[in-house]
Amino acid sequence: MKVTVLQENLARGLGIVSRAVSPRSTLPVLANILIATDEGRLRLSATNLELGITAWISAKVEEEGATTIPSRTFSDLVNTLPSDQVLLNLDRETQTVNVRSGASTNDIKGIDAEEFPPLTTPDLEGAIQLNVVDFKEMIQQVAFAASSDEARPVLMGVLLTVIGDQIIMASADGFRLSVRKATLSAPVDEPINAIVPARALSELARISGDGTETISMVVPTGRGQVIFRVKDAELVSQLIEGTFPDYEQIIPRSHKSRTLVSTAALLKACKQAEIFAREGTNVARLEIKATENDMEPSEVEISAQSEETGSNETIVEATVDGIGLLIAFNVKFLREVLEIINTPNVAIETSASNAPGVIRPVGDDDFTHVIMPMHLG
Repeated sequence: MKVTVLQENLARGLGIVSRAVSPRSTLPVLANILIATDEGRLRLSATNLELGITAWISAKVEEEGATTIPSRTFSDLVNTLPSDQVLLNLDRETQTVNVRSGASTNDIKGIDAEEFPPLTTPDLEGAIQLNVVDFKEMIQQVAFAASSDEARPVLMGVLLTVIGDQIIMASADGFRLSVRKATLSAPVDEPINAIVPARALSELARISGDGTETISMVVPTGRGQVIFRVKDAELVSQLIEGTFPDYEQIIPRSHKSRTLVSTAALLKACKQAEIFAREGTNVARLEIKATENDMEPSEVEISAQSEETGSNETIVEATVDGIGLLIAFNVKFLREVLEIINTPNVAIETSASNAPGVIRPVGDDDFTHVIMPMHLG
């Protein structure tokens, strides 16, 4: 293998794939990145056997070939090279890659490409086409609510359902639930029901850029995998086996109070409350104060206290339709959902201090978030 690439292209490609490298594997080759020539371009691949990422970059290929070299060593080196051309030259016998750029000459010892796990070659015929910007927003609005508890692997994933021209993504961690819906440009022939690791979706959002291109998604039958292709990158993830909870049962069907507040004002109040609440159990109290006089504005009082730090209290103007109520939430959860809501105003639907609260963006019916209440104490 003898290849010339631009340093910035090589650094960008390594940045895309290196997050799939396995840091603690018993297989040494999984700590490496596969570098291979591929139809006049350079293909970079990494996998931890659950997640695989491939990126293609422009290159001048003088001699075909493939090898694997340590991800960290190669990435750190490339990031220090001058913004110039980088020449990669593989000695097949010793599996050593000579890396030259400017006045810098380096030899990196690799492992034969034959030892690298084979990555899926997808058939993208009939793939679902997703708009990058819309799909990234969907991921942003559900992935954060997935669980990080390995004891419940199903909840570490996002349930992805496609029926007709509707795509629905849902995540839950036992304390909160996020559901986001969208309409596809074309209906699918066969429905899809798959649990995709939240981490894989977050990586997809990271590598997919901000362009106007589309993401192609394929869930091959019987393979237990999902494949996403965007521009010059591809992500393959194992699906999570199991049954996702029936989240529709968790969403309250009615409410006794609907409170409209400024998203930005409530977010700011939650950030202030969190400074005090984080010292304890993250509890923030929301006192929804309804007024019967239309001339007087209603309000929400957000408060938190800590024996060590002190206390905080912020009042936010609101429009309350229904009864007044005192309810407590995990303020971190409340802050996280407000950070991913894009509308100027948000609605909080409540029924009782011991019943779940529902957060909805005002003017956007495609997103629903449910938070379980905390003990008022």
